[in-house]
Amino acid sequence: MTSLSHAADNQPSNINYQFDFERFLEHLVDVTLRFTTDTDAPSLWLPAWIPGSYLMREFARNITAVHYEILDKELSDNQIANNKNPKCYRAQKTDKHTWQLPHAKAGQTISVYYEVYCYDLSVRTAYVDQQRLYGNFTSLALAVAGQEQSPIQVSLMVPEAFFIDKNKDQVLLACGLKATHLQSDQQYLYGVQADSYHELIDYPFEIAIQEKFDFIIQDNQHQTLSHQFFLAGKHNANMGRLQQDLTRICQMYLNWLGDAPFNDYTFMTYASGQDYGGLEHINSTSLIIPRRDLPRINEPALPSSDYQRFLGLCSHEYFHAWWVKTVRPDVMLDVDLRCEAFTPLLWVFEGFTSYIDDFMLQASGVIDKASYLKLLAEQINRYHQTPGRAQQSVAESSFDAWIKLYRNDENTGNAGISYYNKGALVALCLDLTLLEKSAGHYRLFDVVKAFYKQAKQNDNQRVGISSADMGTVIGQFMPVADWEEFERCYVNGVKELPLKPLLAANGIQLHSNTKETADKHVPWGMRCTETPMGLKVSKVARASAAAKAGLSAHDVIIAIDGIKADNKQLALFNDASHDIECHLFRRDELMTVKVVPKIDTDECDGLDKVFPHSISLRLAKANTDDENKINELKTESAWLDVMKGAQS
Repeated sequence: MTSLSHAADNQPSNINYQFDFERFLEHLVDVTLRFTTDTDAPSLWLPAWIPGSYLMREFARNITAVHYEILDKELSDNQIANNKNPKCYRAQKTDKHTWQLPHAKAGQTISVYYEVYCYDLSVRTAYVDQQRLYGNFTSLALAVAGQEQSPIQVSLMVPEAFFIDKNKDQVLLACGLKATHLQSDQQYLYGVQADSYHELIDYPFEIAIQEKFDFIIQDNQHQTLSHQFFLAGKHNANMGRLQQDLTRICQMYLNWLGDAPFNDYTFMTYASGQDYGGLEHINSTSLIIPRRDLPRINEPALPSSDYQRFLGLCSHEYFHAWWVKTVRPDVMLDVDLRCEAFTPLLWVFEGFTSYIDDFMLQASGVIDKASYLKLLAEQINRYHQTPGRAQQSVAESSFDAWIKLYRNDENTGNAGISYYNKGALVALCLDLTLLEKSAGHYRLFDVVKAFYKQAKQNDNQRVGISSADMGTVIGQFMPVADWEEFERCYVNGVKELPLKPLLAANGIQLHSNTKETADKHVPWGMRCTETPMGLKVSKVARASAAAKAGLSAHDVIIAIDGIKADNKQLALFNDASHDIECHLFRRDELMTVKVVPKIDTDECDGLDKVFPHSISLRLAKANTDDENKINELKTESAWLDVMKGAQS
């Protein structure tokens, strides 16, 4: 076995980590941390959350007991390997994610040993088995308190057993950090370095059988930026098509923003059955998607809706390199990952990104305008089908991410709104309002570019912004009073977004279909799943016929009007004009309720929120008469065709 000190001989650093994957079949990683302490009784800590995902995930729950040894400087590596070390102590836990080493003194070299259980398939943690070795260092690497700015050397030790039944040439390391690669008879050793702990934890890695392609794009100074795309998991993707489309999307960002806050970029993707998610990093992104979202061998010129979803995810996480990693909420500049970092601006960073990601698909020409409008209509429909938009502002939603967004329950849609969904539509409205108030000269893209310019002027190439900063910059492009009114109504307030008039002013017609949603998706204002026992209720909309009858989430409706309950029976009585008797089980108790499908609209405030219309968007026919020539905003080109002012 290669010793930790030998792995670091060529690149000396103050802190060394060795991650040994010998027990990959048990989903365990054995970690050795070696450092020289600069204090007595040093402490080690692990983050409780990972930047970009705002929930206390308590990664320390996957670490078992932590032990440590105080190494005599005179001991050789040979003596250490032969267990001639001093006594091994058990670290003392002082809180849920902190361990103290009470016997250690300043100036001593310490070896710390612990194991981490890694069996979470999400992009936020770590996953280890015979197919893949994946990890975020927020889940794996204990930080040395007070020495977080010290240089770091990492060794990833992969046993020969991991390569059994694999073509070794196809097993690749994907990581945004440059890596060295050594091989012995018993293992493969990958080495990476980071300037600090906070840098290290922004570089996930994956070791697995992966397909890979490279592409380059150019900034406005004609400098090339290299990109790598890694794809793991079982799939039959059209890699050539994916390379072509990603190149166009990434180049569009460079055309707009001029340059990038990175020299190279890595896409890390794992194809699974149903899982979906992405997380941004300094110069990479980690993605997990259903394999059906990948382009097929015979993918049509216009991407399928599944493939569009994947391209939108790539676009979303890629833009975060500018708009989260470079320009970020002020509380995220020097953030403590052991406690929450509250900000009202998640709607700005995730909302702007959720608007721009799909916009860039059509701006780059990967999808057409009609496809983009369909994606936008889906956002609008989700917004209309969320009664909680009348209860929670998008700024409040930003605060509540820590307690609500990742913990959906049956009441989520009634009580709140997603800052991704409504944030995207607020961004759309702000974009169109900027166009209107500036007579077509400025738009949201200019706001983003102005903040990015500020970041580049700072020594660390980053900037943290507050709500006041938003007003200051937006005030450069539209009257401050108009922004303050917009913020009062749509950011801090719950006033309905003026989507229809703003879109109409830009040549987009909004069409409603009241029957499609009411009949097919939320009969009686509830969502159900058909089971052998009957209809299991998953959600009940506030003030709906189901809610007023006393139907609740988790109820199992067994009979409707005396007939066994199923979707067809429910649809049959969706618009009934008389009371309908329903028999149901709540837990193990039989109950009977009477549903009045037709609620008096005078008694139900905001019935359209219970049975929302399904909308579609269409380009208005372009006219050439004098009236339309006067106002260019009434043609679709002012909004969809040109990022007006943003590329200047």
